[in-house]
Amino acid sequence: MKKEKKTHALLFLLLLHFTLGQSDYAPHFYDNGPSSTSGNMALFSISEDTPVGTQVYILNGTDPEGDPVWYGLTFEKGSKEYFRVEPKSGNVTLIHELNREKQDELSMLVSITDGRNKVVETVRVFVTDTNDEPPEFQNLPFIINIPEDTAPGSSIYRVLAVDKDMGSGGSVSYYLQTSPFAKFTIDGNSGILRVKPGETLDYETTPTHFVTVVAKDGGGKYKGKHQVLTTTATITVNVIDAQDMPPSFVGTPYFGYVYEVSVPGSEIFTVYAKDGDQGNPNPIHYSIMNGSDGVFDINTTSGCITLTTFPSLLKNELYEIKVKASEIGPEDHLLDYDITIVTVRVVDLNNHPPTFYGENGPQSKFEVTMYEHPPAGEILRGFKITVNDSDQGANAKFKLRLVGPNRVLRVVPQTVLNEAQVTIIVEDSSGIDYEKGSTLSFKLLAVEIDTPERFSATADIVINLLDTNDNVPKFTSEYYIIRVPENSPGDSSVVSVTANDPDSGPWGEVKYTIYGSGSDLFSIHRSSGLISTQPWTSLDAEVRSKYNFYVKAEDSEGKYSLAEVFVTVLDMNDHPPAFDDKLLEKTMIIGTPVRVEAVDEDAESPNNVIEYSIMKADPDNAFDINPDTGEIQLKSYIKSMEIVQNITKQKDCKWSLVVQARDRGSPSFSTTAVVNIDITEAIKGRIISYFMGLSKRPLTVFGICVSIVTSLILLTICISTILYCSAVKKSRINPESNYIKVIRRVK
Repeated sequence: MKKEKKTHALLFLLLLHFTLGQSDYAPHFYDNGPSSTSGNMALFSISEDTPVGTQVYILNGTDPEGDPVWYGLTFEKGSKEYFRVEPKSGNVTLIHELNREKQDELSMLVSITDGRNKVVETVRVFVTDTNDEPPEFQNLPFIINIPEDTAPGSSIYRVLAVDKDMGSGGSVSYYLQTSPFAKFTIDGNSGILRVKPGETLDYETTPTHFVTVVAKDGGGKYKGKHQVLTTTATITVNVIDAQDMPPSFVGTPYFGYVYEVSVPGSEIFTVYAKDGDQGNPNPIHYSIMNGSDGVFDINTTSGCITLTTFPSLLKNELYEIKVKASEIGPEDHLLDYDITIVTVRVVDLNNHPPTFYGENGPQSKFEVTMYEHPPAGEILRGFKITVNDSDQGANAKFKLRLVGPNRVLRVVPQTVLNEAQVTIIVEDSSGIDYEKGSTLSFKLLAVEIDTPERFSATADIVINLLDTNDNVPKFTSEYYIIRVPENSPGDSSVVSVTANDPDSGPWGEVKYTIYGSGSDLFSIHRSSGLISTQPWTSLDAEVRSKYNFYVKAEDSEGKYSLAEVFVTVLDMNDHPPAFDDKLLEKTMIIGTPVRVEAVDEDAESPNNVIEYSIMKADPDNAFDINPDTGEIQLKSYIKSMEIVQNITKQKDCKWSLVVQARDRGSPSFSTTAVVNIDITEAIKGRIISYFMGLSKRPLTVFGICVSIVTSLILLTICISTILYCSAVKKSRINPESNYIKVIRRVK
C-alpha cells in the first residue's frame, strides 16, 4: 500500500514539472518614465558633474514564474564604459567622469535573465549640462594698429569668446579691467572695443596700450553650487604716429667760435632739429632768419653754419644768429617750424701758455726761509709771484694748484682769467715741521681750462725751515722694570734709560735726573742716562726687595718728561738653614710624631725652602722623617714599649739621631742637629711632655709656683682662724679649764 502511494506521488511531480516546462516565460523590465530612477534606463539622463562612485540608477524587472533574475550592462566594443551594474540588486554605479561637451549621449545594452531566458535591450542615456566650461577667446593674440588721430568713440576692434556650455552658462558678456585713466571701453554684449568718448590718443606720450578684456559667462550650477566663469586676454593697441607735432632743435643752447686763422667757408657750427612725430617724421629745412650780418650762411639740408668772409673783416666779437627749422610737407610745402639762437664768438688763437713772474721777470723757482709751525691761515709773504696768460677770453682762463704734501698749503686764487697775484696760505701747520724735513718742496701748476691745447706752466716752490724748540724729550718706554741681584757691589750698573728730543742744537740735548722714594740708593749719569747703585749701597732682599722712583729727561729750556723705574732686588741664597739648638731634646709618645724646625732667613723661594733628612740614627732604621714638615715618627712596626725595649735591650728608652736641614737654593746650604728622643707610652708620656713643656716656658713655671705658695698661705690663714675662734668659744664656757691648761703648759 505504501509503495503504491509513493509511486503515485512521483508520477504527480513528473507531470507537474512537464506541465510547467511547457509554459516557461522570459523575464522583463518594469516600465519607467523620463524621471524614473528604476527600470531599464530608457530615457534616463544624468548630470555631467555627477561624482564618480555615485549610484545613479536601479535596473528593475521580474520573471512571470517568480524566478530570481540577474542584470547585465555592456557597452559597444571599443567604447568607454561609464557604468557598472551589480547583477543581483541591479544597482548601477558611475565609474568614469562625464563630459557633456565631449559626449552628450551614451548608448549601451542592458539585460535581464532568469538563468534560462535572457532579454537584452538597447538604451540611450542623456548627459545633461553644468556650467563647467569657461569662455574661450577666438583669434588670439589681439593686436590692433590705429592712428593717433582716431576720433573719440570710434570702434577699433571686436573680440569674440565662445563658451561650450548650454543655456545661461554658454552666454558670454565682456568688460575691461581698466584704470581711472583708461582710454578705451567695450560693449558688454557685442565685444566691440572703442576709444572712450572724450579721450584722445597720443603717440608721443604712449605709443602702445595694453588693455585687459574679461569674458564672463552667464553662470550656472556646478556640483550643487552656482558659479560664474571668466577668462582674460590682453589686447595690444599700437598707436600709429600722425603728423601733429612741430619739429624741435636738439642740444640747445648752441655756441660757435670764429678763430683768427679761419678762412671763408670754415664750418662754425651745425644745428640739428628733428620732427616731433617720431613714428613718421618729415624732412627738415634750415634757414637763417636774421643776425648773421651777411657774414654767415647755413646749409638748408644739414644745418651747417659757415663763415663767408675773413675774420679780420668781422665788425663784432659776438653774433646771435636766429635759425629756423621747418618741416617739409607734400609738394615741398614748409609746415610747422621751430626757432633757436646760435651764439657765435670771435676769438683769437690760443698761442700763449700761462707764465709765472717774479720781481725781476719770468721765473721758474721761488724760495723763502721761515720758522716751522706757522699758524694756520697765515700768508707766506716772502713769495712775490704773478701769473699771466697773454691770450684773450677762454684761451686766457686757467686753474692754479699746488702739487706736494697734501693739505699743507693752498693757493689763492684757484681760477684765473688773464692775470693774478698768487698768494700761498698755510692750511695745516703740523705739516711744516723741521723735524720731518728742513726743506719743503712744491710744484705750482697753472693749466688752461677750456682750451683743446691745455697749455700749462710750472714753478718750484721751496721753503727752507728754521727749527724751534717744539718737542719735549720722550723716553723710549713709559716705565723700566729692573732686576738686581742682592749683595751687588756698590757703583754697579743697573739700566740705561734713553729719551729722545728731535729738536736741533741745545734744544735736542737731554739731561737726566732721578728722584722719589728709594732713589737715594741709586745715581744716574746726566748725559748717558746710565743708572747705577751708589758706591756705598748694599742691597739686601731680606731687608727690602722693591724700590720705585722716577727718572726725568729735560732739555735746555726746561721741557721734560718722566718715566717710572721699578727695581726688584733678587734674592741670593746667602743664608743657611738654622735650628734653635745643635742639641734638641724631644719626648715621643708611641704613635705620635715629634717635629723639628729649622729657619732660613733668605727672602724668596727656593732659597728659603727647607728639606729635612736623617743623616744617621741610633738605633738605626727606627725613625722616618717628613722631608717637608720635619715631623719625626717611629717606623710603622714599632707599636709598643715592649718592641722598643726589645730593640734597646734596656729600660732606658732614649734614642738619638742626627737630622739635616738643607735649603733648595743654588748653591745649596745645610746644617745638622742632634735630636735626643725619649720614647714613652701615652700616660707617662703626657706627664713628662707636660713638664718638659714647662721647662721651656719659665714664666709659666713661675706663675704656677706663685699660685701654689699663695694657696698654701691662704689655707694656713683659714685653719688658724678656725682654731682661734674655737678656742675663744671654749674659754667663755669654762675659763678655769683654760687657765689650768695654761698652767700645765707653763709647768
